[in-house]
Amino acid sequence: MLEDGRVLIYSHDSFGLGHLRRCRTIAHALVERFRRLSVIILSGSPIIGSFDFRARVDFVRVPGVIKLRNGDYTPLQLLIDIERTLEIRSSIIRHTAAVFDPHLFLVDKEPLGLRGEAESTLALLHERGAHCVLGLRDVMDDPAVVIEEWRRKGVFPALERYYDEIWVYGLPEIFDPLREIPGMTRFAERLSFTGYLERHRRHQLRPPVLTTLPDRPFLLVTTGGGGDGADLVDWVISAYETDPGIDVPALLVFGPFMNVEQRQCFEKRAARIPLLYSSTFETEIEELYARARAVVAMGGYNTFCEILSFGKPALIVPRTAPRLEQALRAERAASLGLVRTLDAREGRDPWRMAREIRALEHWPRPDPALAGRLLGGLERIAELAAPWLEPDAAPRAKRLRA
Repeated sequence: MLEDGRVLIYSHDSFGLGHLRRCRTIAHALVERFRRLSVIILSGSPIIGSFDFRARVDFVRVPGVIKLRNGDYTPLQLLIDIERTLEIRSSIIRHTAAVFDPHLFLVDKEPLGLRGEAESTLALLHERGAHCVLGLRDVMDDPAVVIEEWRRKGVFPALERYYDEIWVYGLPEIFDPLREIPGMTRFAERLSFTGYLERHRRHQLRPPVLTTLPDRPFLLVTTGGGGDGADLVDWVISAYETDPGIDVPALLVFGPFMNVEQRQCFEKRAARIPLLYSSTFETEIEELYARARAVVAMGGYNTFCEILSFGKPALIVPRTAPRLEQALRAERAASLGLVRTLDAREGRDPWRMAREIRALEHWPRPDPALAGRLLGGLERIAELAAPWLEPDAAPRAKRLRA
């Protein structure tokens, strides 16, 4: 009798929401598709426990780290050096993999893990015959930056040695790594474009958020995790402070990683303007997208998926440092008529933002046919995973261990 299927998902990041929310979305889709599947997510996120997980999905939290402005890492909470922290993380990752013994190991974004912490686990699972997959968001960064970083980290040899497949959570209409990143063509047979990850509302807003919602369609202003979202929030509030003629209410969702002093300052400013509402954090933000009239956001991967999923007109104000990922995604999406963009590098004049908000009726709404074609990533991921989770689905696949 065959064992039930097991998937282990590794996400290196401790800061922000993007990696965690993407991994959680994929895990939920997989257990919905495969009724006898268990999934464990390995994560350093300090707020992973704030999220609800479906039956048969659980997580193991490794000690968190944070990246400093100079590029170095430091422990998020522990008073020990980074080398010892990484040693603990690597041990937890490897031991979890050894005991859980997954049939499929999905690594999010960082091929060898943070400073190579996942390499010993990759070697172990590769030796055992587990199917090892690297999952990449649609846009990593400017191609020249990606190449330099990957060469420095030894990524290409790792892709050759450990990975059976590479799944790109997007489509080449937005970004094509095979064409745009030199050296990727050698992996063309292993690489699959999945499309974007569709999101759905679950009607699980917390009561405090429900009481702060405007009583008519509103502008949703979201910065994702919020750690680098203060400039966008300030710009939007300044627009409302400057132009009393704006007549659309706005809900500001600051994000759990926004600096506390900044958030409190924004809350005080917003409280003086009747049209502005605010919330710190919402784990089920999909419900807010469903209720919103339009969206102002920085344009991270999850935000883009949500804009496509709910068909909302959107103004994207992408960050341009430390990565150009958001700017590249926004530029390509705007060229397809999916979103409107505003470049903060040209200055954050409050009247510029006010004019954009006043022109909300003219923001493009994603074409349903195009958005529908771009979405479908969760279904495609399930299809790609099926040969290793449903052993009779494909004769060529490795078999589950009996």
